[in-house]
Amino acid sequence: MKPQIGDQAPDFTAPVAGEGCDDSSSITLSALRGSRVVLVFYPKDQTPGCTTQACALRDGWQDLPDDVKVYGVSIDDVKSHRKFIEKQHLPYPLIADTDKAIVERYGVWVEKSMYGKKYMGTERSTFVIGKDGSIESVLEKVAPKKHLELLKEALA
Repeated sequence: MKPQIGDQAPDFTAPVAGEGCDDSSSITLSALRGSRVVLVFYPKDQTPGCTTQACALRDGWQDLPDDVKVYGVSIDDVKSHRKFIEKQHLPYPLIADTDKAIVERYGVWVEKSMYGKKYMGTERSTFVIGKDGSIESVLEKVAPKKHLELLKEALA
């Protein structure tokens, strides 16, 4: 079940890739209390929609509040994340949820359909988490090209 506005954000510890991170780097959500946190769930590194969304966020980075910590989250591994960050010059870290624990806790591991075939995958959704650890905003099934504007509105 997806956490709703006002709920405490499900805690997690997971590997993370990005500037200043090495092979053993990990992140724990509860350790970020006192900061606003944005979790951007997306299906897969290097795919057209995810690249569009990531690059729009990169290009609009200066329009986001300085005190917000943004993390991308997908089920790809750290190696894939590093390549995606380097190729697209992403200014934010990516969390590797290879065991699907985070996508399941946030209710974004869902049945999808493409060309009539059903499969399980990550729903493109974003959670804004307040300084107290509660969910401030949920952006569900976000279109990659509209994500940045919706996020800026949620953070205003």
